[in-house]
Amino acid sequence: MALPQLIPSPPSSSLSRKLFLNPNCRFFSPSSSVIPVPSLARHRHHRRRKSNSLRCSASSFSEKHHTGSPKSDDVVELPLFPLPLVLFPGAILPLQIFEFRYRMMMHTLLQTDLRFGVIYSDATTGTADVGCVGEVVKHERLVDDRFFLICKGQERFRVTNLVRTKPYLVAEVTWLEDRPSGDGDEDLEALANEVETYMKDVIRLSNRLNGKPEKETQDLRRNLFPTPFSFFVGSTFEGAPREQQALLELEDTSARLKREKETLKNTLNYLTAASAVKDVFASS
Repeated sequence: MALPQLIPSPPSSSLSRKLFLNPNCRFFSPSSSVIPVPSLARHRHHRRRKSNSLRCSASSFSEKHHTGSPKSDDVVELPLFPLPLVLFPGAILPLQIFEFRYRMMMHTLLQTDLRFGVIYSDATTGTADVGCVGEVVKHERLVDDRFFLICKGQERFRVTNLVRTKPYLVAEVTWLEDRPSGDGDEDLEALANEVETYMKDVIRLSNRLNGKPEKETQDLRRNLFPTPFSFFVGSTFEGAPREQQALLELEDTSARLKREKETLKNTLNYLTAASAVKDVFASS
């Protein structure tokens, strides 16, 4: 469920698309305005019994991608899926694959390591050079050779060289890791806690404006370290993939959290004003 409009921080204020906060992090909901590319379709949620497996919460964001990650100077070849969305480390992504060339790719992946690169692409900005590895954690092959996949975001990567474009994209990539902050005294734990507080306040006021009970918001961090928590926060900013892409590309946890904090702070100010206006009309 997407909440009211988030107010982007100054660097992203020129975004033409609305930015929403989705604390449940449910990708590809039927109400999504994202247009699927010709090669892939979003996994339609017509099979209700499996809907829980497509949910993404802070508890999904394990430290796997943060500890024991490949070295940043490693160069590997990776098949790529350009999509009009941004996948973050730890996030869950359901997909349906039906185009022949990508079915070919799936047959190859099923015999290897089940990993491919998800990279953001749109008609305006083209294809980004930074993406996130998607690891297939569940798959179902249908009788017509289509595949339903559930993937989980792992390491981030940067494309350094395009190896081939047919039958599908394959590129050489290097791995991205967050570097230590320029401010050695930066308290990332305190910053992450501030971001969590703003998220809770945004959810609380959004529920109030939507006429829902203002119940206590759940623990959003779930003991996550600051870096994976910053990825979780970015994954909830639905509706503005360019802003999400900017967050994904940052190689500084502190900078990412600060940008998210500014966005949430602006959103909270907007919701506070909207709530005050609602109260005035209600009293009159």
